[in-house]
Amino acid sequence: MENEKKYRPNVAAIVLSSAYPFECKIFIARRSDMEHIWQFPQGGIDEGESTKSALLRELKEEIGTDEVELIAEYPSWLSYDFPSKIVKKMYPYDGQIQKYFLVRLKQGATINIHTKNPEFDDYRFVSVREIFEMVNHFKKNIYIKVIKYFEEKGYI
Repeated sequence: MENEKKYRPNVAAIVLSSAYPFECKIFIARRSDMEHIWQFPQGGIDEGESTKSALLRELKEEIGTDEVELIAEYPSWLSYDFPSKIVKKMYPYDGQIQKYFLVRLKQGATINIHTKNPEFDDYRFVSVREIFEMVNHFKKNIYIKVIKYFEEKGYI
């Protein structure tokens, strides 16, 4: 009998610029610990923490602000397995199960990726098309699925 996989509970944010809905630009950041890896802010959910509290905490930790307005939530959890080159680093987890949120930066909110424990060394606000040109890693299919859902619902 094969062991059941263990997934780390996680939240992820698709962050729209404060110019939304007049302009639809999405925040994407380059990881500082991996070469050429661009992604959305995300992070683990602490024991007893709600998904929305985890979302705000992770945004504050990773992009220096939690000044966002919640627009929508993806209706289900999505999971993925870690690639073999990072599975040891993430032990005891085999992957992550994520809840995605679509948020908009509030007017005047300031991004600061130079946080206490920086995960990113660069960021941009880009179009949906540019995201799929920049993201070429194991999470790309999930990004496509989530963005397609938010597009079909008329949010982006």
